[in-house]
Amino acid sequence: MPQKNTKKTDKEKTATTRTTSTKDTHTHKYIFVVGGVMSGVGKGVTTASIGTILQSKGFRVSLIKADPYLNVDAGTMNPTEHGEVFVLDSGLETDQDMGNYERFLNKSLLPENYMTNGMVFKYVIDKERALGYKGKCVEPVYHITEEILRRIKASIEKTDSEITIFEIGGTVGEYQNAIFLEAARMLRLKHPKDVMFVVVSYLPVPGTLGEMKTKPTQNAVRQLNSYGINADMIIARSHIPLDHKRKEKIALSTGVPVDNVISAPDIESIYDVPINFENDGLSERVLEHFGIQARQKDLVQWRAMVARRKNTKKELKIAVIGKYFDTGDFVLSDAYLSVIEAVKFSSWASGAKTKLTWINSKEYETSPKKISELKNFDGVIVPGGFGESGIEGVIMAIKFARENKIPYFGLCYGMQLAVIEYCRNVLGWKDANTAEINPKAEHLVIDIMPEQKKLLEAGKYGASMRLGAYTAFLKKGTIAEKAYGTESVGGKISERHRHRYEVSPEYIAEIEHGGMVFSATSPDGRLMEIAELPKSVHPFFLGSQFHPELKARPLSPHPLFTAFVQACLKNKAK
Repeated sequence: MPQKNTKKTDKEKTATTRTTSTKDTHTHKYIFVVGGVMSGVGKGVTTASIGTILQSKGFRVSLIKADPYLNVDAGTMNPTEHGEVFVLDSGLETDQDMGNYERFLNKSLLPENYMTNGMVFKYVIDKERALGYKGKCVEPVYHITEEILRRIKASIEKTDSEITIFEIGGTVGEYQNAIFLEAARMLRLKHPKDVMFVVVSYLPVPGTLGEMKTKPTQNAVRQLNSYGINADMIIARSHIPLDHKRKEKIALSTGVPVDNVISAPDIESIYDVPINFENDGLSERVLEHFGIQARQKDLVQWRAMVARRKNTKKELKIAVIGKYFDTGDFVLSDAYLSVIEAVKFSSWASGAKTKLTWINSKEYETSPKKISELKNFDGVIVPGGFGESGIEGVIMAIKFARENKIPYFGLCYGMQLAVIEYCRNVLGWKDANTAEINPKAEHLVIDIMPEQKKLLEAGKYGASMRLGAYTAFLKKGTIAEKAYGTESVGGKISERHRHRYEVSPEYIAEIEHGGMVFSATSPDGRLMEIAELPKSVHPFFLGSQFHPELKARPLSPHPLFTAFVQACLKNKAK
């Protein structure tokens, strides 16, 4: 019997190759978001919003932020200048845009989703020093660009994503981000149908002219052209909506289709942005560019959350007391962004909106009688911080909230200072303090961890704190346990940290004997994670050593913030 000819024809080989190629990374889609005209126009929110829209349509989405700084991470950046340092579960200290990414996507991101110039250059230089390049000349192009692309690939593999949205920090034309643009250009050369460039640009309306000007955006797109990159979409930021005439003018001058010019006017809340983008047809344009179709109905949960926000009736007045508040109001929304957002999410879920009043604790030190103003608030928050300045004023405010039964929520330093206040004014240890302020105090109820002392003595400050997600166990029958409810499994929780100091084990037994409850501890019982007063003593007096605000999201408010907001609502109803 003659054997069957198993040799494949050229046509069959081509068909096999095509079938195989649909399974590799060539089918992955990439969207690069770059800024034009000036910084601060909303690239981060744009990136997060595009990700939210595409995720809601059934795609697995990953967001990456590239910062042009030479800092290896954001941990050594001053929050009053650069904005909040956002910590991932891994412990990586990142830019605040990563917080928006997590909040919008409603999921935790990996360290592979963040990079800086410093991080990339350090890796390449360390590899060169270890002869990793086998004696070759190491250059920005090709080795730095290769490392950027390697990190993008690692993110795809770790997140199992189908679409990567990559925000390039800074503005087109800046020297600092040129290497990221070059890497993006190289990726488009390899996969021209799988890469898209979105330019977020500002359109000013000069007061003396009263007319929206498109020329700065035209120039920004042409600058991008000089890198060998053509824009596929323009997000037109302005304080008023973009009219069709301006869209046509931009399209004519840049070569971007008129339907791909998306209007992005100033709005009340950033959480309206995904809906506004959809109203202007953004996802339709993106999916058409890649030749793919939506898999499910979009933004159902998101629209419901936005509707809840808009329908809130009650208003809570909450005092936020801290020490960075004398540097200008513009700082606050950046330095404490996650705290602000966490309060909003829990308030909306509770049918309320919140008015935050920022109080500089130094004012209570110079004018002690002013502290009585706290009676006008429904609750008090003391956020995280460092250093001695203004601390006595904070402790005075904590004492007032405790004695006057005002709901109190302390975050990290806010918990440590609550423990100090209790030890001073209830247990009678008048010199109780933290080693951060007075290492010679007799009652060092807050002290530095031994492993941290070694790092500081060696001059190693970057990434030297207790960073990232750690497990803790809740004590039964406590306010904290009730707040977490079903969100804890067997009393087990995981929360993110960023601190060096802890409640000293030497004093834990005495403090608990004196009436304060440590309602969450590390698995070995050595580290105190939550301190609270029983409800029989105070309606809500609680502090967390970790930063719960880092895991609060609009679709998943944090249980401790929700418990605090509900306590504030009860206080308001008195």
